[in-house]
Amino acid sequence: MRLKIHINFICIVMLSVTSSCSRLEPRKPLNEKPPSFLDASDIRNKRQYDSEQQLFKTVMKRDTTLAYQSSQYGFWYAFKSQSATKNPLPQKGDRVLFDYEIADLNGTLLYSKEELGQITYYVDEEELLPALREGIRMMRPGEEVVFLFPSYLCFGYLGDGEKIAINQPLRFTISLLSLATGK
Repeated sequence: MRLKIHINFICIVMLSVTSSCSRLEPRKPLNEKPPSFLDASDIRNKRQYDSEQQLFKTVMKRDTTLAYQSSQYGFWYAFKSQSATKNPLPQKGDRVLFDYEIADLNGTLLYSKEELGQITYYVDEEELLPALREGIRMMRPGEEVVFLFPSYLCFGYLGDGEKIAINQPLRFTISLLSLATGK
């Protein structure tokens, strides 16, 4: 008789344990998750971008001598001198020679062409400031272009430690002096 009671008791316990497991629900968090650093950074970057685009619009409105165009990369550009011939644009591996100057959006020169010198660059095969890399790909030899670059394409949140402040949008004037296809 005792053995029968023990077996019945064990069966009841096993049945209750297995049936109760099927109804387990996960616990809900006690506190809401605070916004992450990435969420806050995303919001801050969007505000910075919008602010810089407003500055560009103000600069373009004042500068009536140039016809600025928007690029797909978030910067603006205007040709000071455009090539009469439709030579090909620089492609990956082409060697270009260019010079440039950097000014703030008010036109105050920060770095002159003489300070920066002429640069030889193999397109998309060497490290170069993103602003220059994107600008060069849009130019033909003999052209001079004014670019209004947002800070994220220039020196970003660090600046250059000398003349360029943190998150400073800049005005570059680039002259593409020559283009040699291939290496």
